[in-house]
Amino acid sequence: MPDTGDQAPSFSLPANNGATFSMPNGKPMVLYFYPKDDTPGCTTEAVDFTSLKPQFTALDVEIAGLSPDPAKKHDKFIQKHGLGITLIADEGKEVLQSYGVWVEKSMYGKTYMGVERTTFLIDEKGAIIQVWRKVKAKGHAQAVLEAAQQHLS
Repeated sequence: MPDTGDQAPSFSLPANNGATFSMPNGKPMVLYFYPKDDTPGCTTEAVDFTSLKPQFTALDVEIAGLSPDPAKKHDKFIQKHGLGITLIADEGKEVLQSYGVWVEKSMYGKTYMGVERTTFLIDEKGAIIQVWRKVKAKGHAQAVLEAAQQHLS
């Protein structure tokens, strides 16, 4: 998994509204990985990042979430919850693997592969400033904003 000080792996993938999202793009960014659209923790995280978007925009920081869900599902998720952030589709899971967040998980004694909720704060040159692993959604967006204000203002 890439860590603080490393270059963030580059990629180009489909995003919501038929767009393509490429990394790096010359802007600082929050890139967060989440398991699945429209589940409780993922909804909390997306809604919280949306509510704090004006503060991130003031720092010229983009916010993008990435999951293995298809872009059309992202569009429905955005519409349902009034989200104002970019959601990226990695159906092939190549980017999830390159960031080290496609991991073996277990629930009720069964193991399966899934996304470990992780966030990367990345500068305009693509260097990773900070990483949050095994994120708990509640309050996370605020913690990321505070780190962005500390490192990028």
